[in-house]
Amino acid sequence: MTNRVPGIFITGTDTEVGKTYVTALIARALVAAGRRVGIYKPVASGCRPQGEQLVSDDAEALWQAAGRPGELDRVCPQRFLAPLAPHLAARQEGKTVDRAMLRAGIEYWQACSDVILVEGVGGLMSPLGEEEYVADLAEGFGFPLVVVSRNVLGTINQTLQTLIAAAAFGEGLEIAGIVLNHPAPASGDASLSTNREELTARCVPPILAEVAWQAEQFAPPVNWMDLAG
Repeated sequence: MTNRVPGIFITGTDTEVGKTYVTALIARALVAAGRRVGIYKPVASGCRPQGEQLVSDDAEALWQAAGRPGELDRVCPQRFLAPLAPHLAARQEGKTVDRAMLRAGIEYWQACSDVILVEGVGGLMSPLGEEEYVADLAEGFGFPLVVVSRNVLGTINQTLQTLIAAAAFGEGLEIAGIVLNHPAPASGDASLSTNREELTARCVPPILAEVAWQAEQFAPPVNWMDLAG
């Protein structure tokens, strides 16, 4: 794709690592800096019914964080009910994921934004179809990646595997850096105090920031527009 505005593609080392929470924090920081923020989540499953519509709570949270720009339906134009990989959730409804729309849906935000945040589904190798993965979208959009990693035991392996997958995919996906997201306190996980040091020693991309449990800002603050390029 030829992008008219800069952007960031937010991915995770797994599901439920806090991608939406981190993306919302990035959106708020950019809005506070006076930027018009476009929010795009190409597809979502596990949505909830509301009347005759399916609602993605993640998409709505991102839209609110960005200051409710544009139309909410444009944030996530493809929504499915079952909490499965999107193409499987679509199949349960007798539908298919529209591959063209996955890419074309971002055009709406190109026209009305200073920067676009794209939140992927699951991790880079989460499937979107029989032969397509989240990494294919990241490659097509061409935005640098921010990898959200949950600060728990096992995150070193998961983070390194995500970075290796990004480097090996196609001609290599650009990685802006890693955000380390903290779980609830008093978890008893001894790795919380050592994971950042270990990741810093082993990862080429930098640890951009950490997010404490239910924090409303990054530590340290990050210039997200500079990362978006």
